[in-house]
Amino acid sequence: MTSLAHFEKVAGSIALPGKAVIDGKTLAAASGATFDNVSPRDGRVLNQVASCGAADVDFAVTSARQAFEDGRWRKLHYRDKKRILFALADLMERDAEILAVLESLDMGKPISNSLDSDVPGSIATLRYYAEALDKVYGEVAPAAPNRFSFVEHEPLGVIGAIVPWNFPLLMAMWKIAPALAMGNSVVLKPAEQSPMTALKIGELALEAGLPPGVLNIVPGLGGEAGKAIALHNDVDMIAFTGSGAVGRLLMQYSGQSNLKRVSLELGGKSPHIVFSDCPNLDTAAEHAAWGIFYNQGEVCTAGSRLLVHESIADPFVEKLLAVARTIVAGDPLEPKTAFGAMVSGEQMNTALRYIETAGREGGDLRLGGKRTREETGGFYVEPTVFDNVTPTSTISREEVFGPVLAVTRFAAVEDAIRYANDTPYGLAAGLWTRDVTLAHRAAREIRAGLVWVNGWDSCDLTMPFGGFKQSGFGRDRSLHALHKYADLKSVSITLP
Repeated sequence: MTSLAHFEKVAGSIALPGKAVIDGKTLAAASGATFDNVSPRDGRVLNQVASCGAADVDFAVTSARQAFEDGRWRKLHYRDKKRILFALADLMERDAEILAVLESLDMGKPISNSLDSDVPGSIATLRYYAEALDKVYGEVAPAAPNRFSFVEHEPLGVIGAIVPWNFPLLMAMWKIAPALAMGNSVVLKPAEQSPMTALKIGELALEAGLPPGVLNIVPGLGGEAGKAIALHNDVDMIAFTGSGAVGRLLMQYSGQSNLKRVSLELGGKSPHIVFSDCPNLDTAAEHAAWGIFYNQGEVCTAGSRLLVHESIADPFVEKLLAVARTIVAGDPLEPKTAFGAMVSGEQMNTALRYIETAGREGGDLRLGGKRTREETGGFYVEPTVFDNVTPTSTISREEVFGPVLAVTRFAAVEDAIRYANDTPYGLAAGLWTRDVTLAHRAAREIRAGLVWVNGWDSCDLTMPFGGFKQSGFGRDRSLHALHKYADLKSVSITLP
C-alpha cells in the first residue's frame, strides 16, 4: 500500500485530459465552450473540459459513420481487431495508476477501490470481449434440397454510448468493449461530473492503433451533447446507463428521430432479505453494510432496502450497526480510506433531503444522518441507517443513490417477497437462507434481473447485468452483450 503523499504527487504530475477525441484528434469544442470539472474530494475545480454541443456531436457521428462504412474497423481481420484491443488493454494496465487517480479525483471514490477494482475490472472487460470477438458464430438453417440458408451477425453501425458518473471507466468499458468487438463505431459521452478517464481512454485507443473515427469521446452536458447524440439520425443505437428520467427522454428522442434502438440500464431499489435461518448473521451483516455503503451508496444495485425477519431483527441490526460504525468517510486519495465523497454537492444535498424526509416520516435513525468533513470543502455524508421503516415510506420507495439504508422487519416469507416486489424497479435482490427450496422459490418469485443467494453482488463479468420493470432492458456483461450490438441477417441461396 502506498501513501496519500504518493497519490497526491501522481495527481500533481498528470496532464488532466479535457479535450474531446473526435476523428483521431483531441479537440476543443467547436464553440470554444468549457465547463468546470469539480472534484468532490475538496470542491475545487480540477480543470476545464470541452463542453461539446450539437456541432461536435455531428462531427463525431459523421466520423464514426465514415469509419463504419469504409470498413477500416468493421472489415478488419479479427486477428487485427484482437491485437488492437489487447494493445489498448495493455496500455490501460501500463497507466493503471493514472486512471485510478483520475477516477478518484473526478468521482470521489476511494483510491483503493479505483486501483484494486474499477481499473482492473475495466481492463478485464476489454480483454474478455477482445478474446470473444472471433467466437460469435452464425447458424446454418434447415432448407430445401436446392437451397442453402444461413444466419449471420452484422454490426449495427454507429453506437451512441451515454454512461454515468458512479463507475465512469467500468460502465464505459461495459459498452465500448462489446460494441467494438462486434465491429461497430462508437460515440461515447461520459457524465459531465466524471469525464476524465473516458477522455484518457480515447487518447490511449489512438496510441493502441484503433483507426480514427472508430471511438470518439464527446464530453459535455447531458441536455446538450447527450440529447444531440440521441436525436441524431445517423446513430443506430443508444446504450445508456443512468436515471429513469433520462431513460424516458432517450426513448422519446428515438421516436422523434430515426427509431434508433435503445438499451437502458436504469435505477434500482434493491431488497436485501435476511430470513430467519440465515446461515451466518455476522457474514450477512457485513454484506448488508457494504451492500449499501460501498461506493458511498452510489450504486444502481445498492441494497438500500434491508428486509429482516422479526425473530432475528434486533440482534442482526446490532451486528449491522457494529460494521457500519467502522465505515468512516475519508480522503479519497488516502489508501486506507474505504468510504469517500459523494460525486457532487447536488448529489450530497439530495441524500441529505432524503434523510430529513425519512426522519419526518417516522424512521428510527440509528446511525449517521449528517454531512461530514465539511471543513475540506468536499461532499461527504455519513453512512446512515434508519430502522423500523415502513414499506410505503419515501426511502423505501425512491432511489436515494447515497449511503442511506432503510431497515424493515417482516413476519412471513410471503411478506418479504411482497415487500421485495413492491417497487417500480427490478434490478437486483439478495437473500440469506440455509433452505435451498426457499432460495429457489424466492429467486423465482422476486422480479429482478440479478438475484444473489448468501452473498451480495456475488457474480462477475460472465453473468448478464440488467433489470426488469423500470430498471430498464437490455443486458451488459457476458457474451449476451455482444448480440445487443449486432443484427441478425438471414441469407438464402437457391442453387441452380
